[in-house]
Amino acid sequence: MAKAKTNYTCSDCGGITSKWGGQCPACGAWNTLVETIVESGSNRFSIQHQGLAQTAPVLSLADIEAIDVPRFGTGIEEFDRVLGGGLVAGGVVLIGGDPGIGKSTLLLQALANLSRIKKVLYVSGEESGAQIALRAKRLAVDAKDLKLQAEIQLEKILTTLAEHKPDVAVIDSIQTVYSDALSSAPGSVAQVRECAAQLTRIAKQTGITIIMVGHVTKEGALAGPRVLEHIVDTVLYFEGDTHSSFRLVRAIKNRFGAVNELGVFAMTEKGLKGVSNPSALFLSQHDNPVPGACVMVTQEGTRPLLVEIQALVDTSHLPNARRLSVGLEQNRLAMLLAVLHRHAGIAAFDQDVFINAVGGVKITEPAADLAVLLAIHSSMRSRPLPRGLVVFGEVGLAGEIRPAPRGQERLREAAKLGFSLALIPKSNAPKQKIEGLTIIGVERIDEALNRVREHE
Repeated sequence: MAKAKTNYTCSDCGGITSKWGGQCPACGAWNTLVETIVESGSNRFSIQHQGLAQTAPVLSLADIEAIDVPRFGTGIEEFDRVLGGGLVAGGVVLIGGDPGIGKSTLLLQALANLSRIKKVLYVSGEESGAQIALRAKRLAVDAKDLKLQAEIQLEKILTTLAEHKPDVAVIDSIQTVYSDALSSAPGSVAQVRECAAQLTRIAKQTGITIIMVGHVTKEGALAGPRVLEHIVDTVLYFEGDTHSSFRLVRAIKNRFGAVNELGVFAMTEKGLKGVSNPSALFLSQHDNPVPGACVMVTQEGTRPLLVEIQALVDTSHLPNARRLSVGLEQNRLAMLLAVLHRHAGIAAFDQDVFINAVGGVKITEPAADLAVLLAIHSSMRSRPLPRGLVVFGEVGLAGEIRPAPRGQERLREAAKLGFSLALIPKSNAPKQKIEGLTIIGVERIDEALNRVREHE
């Protein structure tokens, strides 16, 4: 019997090579090449889906009518916000996160709500029907109209979708599903790519909304080939510590809405509940102002959030002072300390500097620069910042303070939550006054520090 022909596939990018090597020639990752059997035979796509093999007509873009995509809500306001307003017929959503963070819980709650108005199907490849029924009982959700199938074979799942024609289907999870057309094991690069592609074709052909749960690697990225994220319409990530009761759901990709939208949930005995005022989670409650604490307004998608930045500066007893940042980029912290020394005359080369964003939120935008520098300056002087102060602004290498996008929305959110003083880039100063909020516009970092000292 002839030996089956094999090649080597990268588990990170899906690249294929004929010989094994320590490094993938496509993406450069080490020790990711896995031996797979080369599939032979006729084209399975043209056989199984004759309707998909037809050539689409060529049209002029001006002749195509641009219409808004109709949406339907899941009954969970925070989930709908991250999705861009709700689910879309024929849309494919991929949601990933650490084990036990609440992916299956959130989807079970959403399907239970949708089952009142839509036909829904929950396909579970990891849990039995009894386990899901036990979870539904614990969450006290009305699931009498929710259809369930415990299956991991792709062809049987496609048959079920064709027979029952649900409006929404959940695949939990895509790494457990396998196709008979391939001989590789479930969870392999070839199986994940094939199953996701087949499910996406069915969604686009029939209008079924499919939500796929994806496993993540130890680094927190979605497991499997990156093509998995490219072919779906929306990619959501669960964030947050499993030991904390709060969860963040962030949109990384969304063809039907804004990216970087953020949904905030609290894990309770009855499942995940949306948090209507998430700014309260990221602000510490101090009876009196404390040194090293500065409140900033960050923009997550279309939502402004108030987050407290805390800094602790202490004399270093090591040859190299430590720089530690939690929730903010560590390389940017080193840059900001250099700007503080060069343009404000404040040196921290012999000081340990620790920065933390309260509540476990991750801030990636540069508008946090000014808040970080003010918190560091406050900790070094052991003097608290003025009560009711809120700031935002990007700091450049020349010491200038650059404007942040959506400045008006940030200021209105701060005023709504009772802040009375705002230190912002001069370019973000509004033309009309905001009631209850004194606004100070600054252009350079030394000017910002002087204005803060004046109001202490």
